[in-house]
Amino acid sequence: MQDSKNVSDLQDVSEKPFRKTGAPSISESPLHPRRKTRRINVGSVPVGGGAPISVQSMTNTATTDINGTLQQIAELAASGCDIVRVAVPSQDDADALPIIVKKSPIPVIADIHFQSKYVFQAIDAGCAAVRVNPGNIRKFDEVGPKICQAATDAGISLRIGVNAGSLDKELYANYGGPTPEALVASALKEAKMFEDVGFRDFKISVKHHDPITMVQTYRLLASKGDWPLHLGVTEAGPAWQGTIKSCIAFGSLLAEGIGDTIRVSLSAPPVEEVKVGCKILEYFGLRQRHFDIISCPSCGRAQVDVIELASAVTEGLKEIKAPIRVAVMGCIVNGPGEAREADLGVASGNGKGQIFIKGEVVATVPESEIVSTLLEKAHEIAEQMGEDDNSSPIVVPITAGAN
Repeated sequence: MQDSKNVSDLQDVSEKPFRKTGAPSISESPLHPRRKTRRINVGSVPVGGGAPISVQSMTNTATTDINGTLQQIAELAASGCDIVRVAVPSQDDADALPIIVKKSPIPVIADIHFQSKYVFQAIDAGCAAVRVNPGNIRKFDEVGPKICQAATDAGISLRIGVNAGSLDKELYANYGGPTPEALVASALKEAKMFEDVGFRDFKISVKHHDPITMVQTYRLLASKGDWPLHLGVTEAGPAWQGTIKSCIAFGSLLAEGIGDTIRVSLSAPPVEEVKVGCKILEYFGLRQRHFDIISCPSCGRAQVDVIELASAVTEGLKEIKAPIRVAVMGCIVNGPGEAREADLGVASGNGKGQIFIKGEVVATVPESEIVSTLLEKAHEIAEQMGEDDNSSPIVVPITAGAN
């Protein structure tokens, strides 16, 4: 079903960097070889085949509120989001898609449930991809091949989204619930239907709210084929709880080379999802590192208010994009050592702080001037890093099995 022209076009796009930072088109994990998958594209963003792991989120505005939705998409893009999903539960939402797609700075995925007619409208609107949940699309066995044909004609990709909360009733009964085996069986069934009609440009998600079940499910699915995988812990909860769940689940899988795009699901503003997702990838060496702060937890040895200092420095540098590491330390036990290892640091005590840059003491200032001095020096270092920084994911050649 996929003609040679479309395949060629996709390959051309997939070799180009997709982030404004110039991230390479191929990246590898420092911890474990990336799982080899086929590569698809979501608009200008390559997914799978060794492409840098992308970060997704979903707007929580009414899609019919075009201006509000576009404003939120702009905020997400500024925070590092690569792909955005919008909900399409009604005809009015579907009607808003053409304008949103045209004006969005990042690729837009339409999220479709129940009504297959919205899938075709989303494709016609120019969406970069469509998320379909076969478990709740009416008569999907009949309409699925038509969706594949429409996606092929438009040159876009699809995502099979299998969730514990909307698992096919027959599979639920056969497996006694949304077990890893049940979720994978559902995904395999739909993947086979797509592939039987010659459609291969899709990725799969098999989400669960429990991190352990989620990890087991993705491990099982990863062993069954070469599809790109969209990682997510669904309904993860409020920000603090959902962040912990996502770190546990994503960390386990990314450390094994599993995962090609991620979405952190939080009961919080979508920008917070992106911040967590980006930081997870940064700390795994899978995304260019930005500002990072090292600070001690504070204890009875501290002679300054480390918590207040660390909070003030973090707030003052939150817009920094350069990969600068700042150490804020409160005593002489670990302080000087950590401060020397950072790009910029302070070892505090006796009402004053020693300021370190690249391991050298450059100033000793009163406690009242620690924050302002650190912010001034940090901006100077960040400006210099912006001129000559080459940090990026580790680059490896494309192998035969990565396409």
